[in-house]
Amino acid sequence: METQSKEDPQSVFDFIVKDVKGNDVDLSMYKGKVLLIVNVASKCGMTNSNYTELNQLYQKYEDQGLEVLAFPCNQFGEEEPGSNDQILDFVCTRFKSEFPIFDKIEVNGPGTAPIYKFLKKGKWGILGDDIQWNFAKFLVDKNGQAVDRYYPTTSPLTIEAQEGHR
Repeated sequence: METQSKEDPQSVFDFIVKDVKGNDVDLSMYKGKVLLIVNVASKCGMTNSNYTELNQLYQKYEDQGLEVLAFPCNQFGEEEPGSNDQILDFVCTRFKSEFPIFDKIEVNGPGTAPIYKFLKKGKWGILGDDIQWNFAKFLVDKNGQAVDRYYPTTSPLTIEAQEGHR
């Protein structure tokens, strides 16, 4: 459930996280790619639209170097209560998602996963540090730096329109 990092991480590529099956994944494998990192949930009112649009973005831009990294989180309305196996089954069966799903984590509070501590360090104005709800999104550039943060209600396809130039 924990992510690991170097003592003073300089980018998301410095982290090792667990995938949904419990295997270590060194995020340095994504160096040179643009990442959209999302805290996901299976029982949220925004689940259908977000997974559908995330799939569309991933299918459209995977060959151009986009990776969607989904981190299940049960901190908002207990909308991700299942086990990792149940989450994987839901995402793969219902949405046919092909992007990577990681271990369930916490994104706020004392148990915040180190990768989310790093992502939230940016200057986000009125957003503050805390993640507001399921499906908050961080756009990470090819250098592993969070360059934009989007509200949970922001459509992934809206991000495509805004960030098509990156």
